[in-house]
Amino acid sequence: MATAVTAQEKRTAELNVLARKQRSLWGDAMYRLFRNRAALVGLVVIAVAALVAIFAPVLAPYGPLEQHGKDGLMEPIWTKFFGSKYTDPAYLLGSDELGRDILSRLMYSSRVSLIIGFVPVSIVLAIGLTVGMLAGYVGGVLDDFLMRVTDVVYAFPDLLFVIIIVATLRGTGLGDAYDGLLVIFVGIAVVNWVGVARLVRGQVLSVKNREFVEAARAVGAGPGRIMRKHIFPNILAPVIVTVAFAIPGAMLTESVLSFLGIGIRPPTPTWGVMINEGFIVFSTSPWPVLLPSLCISIVLLAFTFVGDGLRDALDPRSKM
Repeated sequence: MATAVTAQEKRTAELNVLARKQRSLWGDAMYRLFRNRAALVGLVVIAVAALVAIFAPVLAPYGPLEQHGKDGLMEPIWTKFFGSKYTDPAYLLGSDELGRDILSRLMYSSRVSLIIGFVPVSIVLAIGLTVGMLAGYVGGVLDDFLMRVTDVVYAFPDLLFVIIIVATLRGTGLGDAYDGLLVIFVGIAVVNWVGVARLVRGQVLSVKNREFVEAARAVGAGPGRIMRKHIFPNILAPVIVTVAFAIPGAMLTESVLSFLGIGIRPPTPTWGVMINEGFIVFSTSPWPVLLPSLCISIVLLAFTFVGDGLRDALDPRSKM
């Protein structure tokens, strides 16, 4: 009997191993990603932030610009248990110096921060993929030209270059559009595409002479089809990881620009703008600075967890 049980268990284990081997590369990556607890926590935090951003008009108790001047600066409700006399149940996280509800402004601010995280990175990805694929696959004079342009842009300090671009275009029509949102898109995209381009070029050079690419050439596939159908899917894994880490970098850049006063223009609420405005009353109440700073930290940490999880999941040598 014991022998029969042992044989059955062995057969079950073999079937599990076979099922694991039959999963596709992406299916196996998703399997490993969802086994990473830190990455799962990051995904949940990002999903919650996205839902809050989408449904901010429904969830927020007040409008982001709605002022309650008679109430003035209020502290979060929990500070009442530590002796604070400046609390009000109507303001769960308190209010700023103009009587605006901090919780409502945090919810609306998540919209701008997530847009800044995804839209410029999408532009960066499009530019970087195009330049890197052309430079790596075509080679020759085109490769030399594109890489020299990349080296020139790469030589500038990232944040300083973004500040110069945003400050230069601030008084133009582009700088005034959407309270300065478009010019931040441009600044982040102009600076950050070079890293993606260099990564993609290196990956293309490593696979463009592989057997499956030579086979595609032999059957008459053109350069466009080869790059799109054969090379791109095989270099996608490191690009995904790079994008996962670039999103929090873009969000942090916007927060720094807004804190310096050259980012999104008030009264549009962003976490960086809230920190900038909160420093006026920091000596009286630190909460208008600490709460948006905490939101930035949590979301950036969530994206970092997801990026680490993707890096491990897409590495075929990792064992989880």
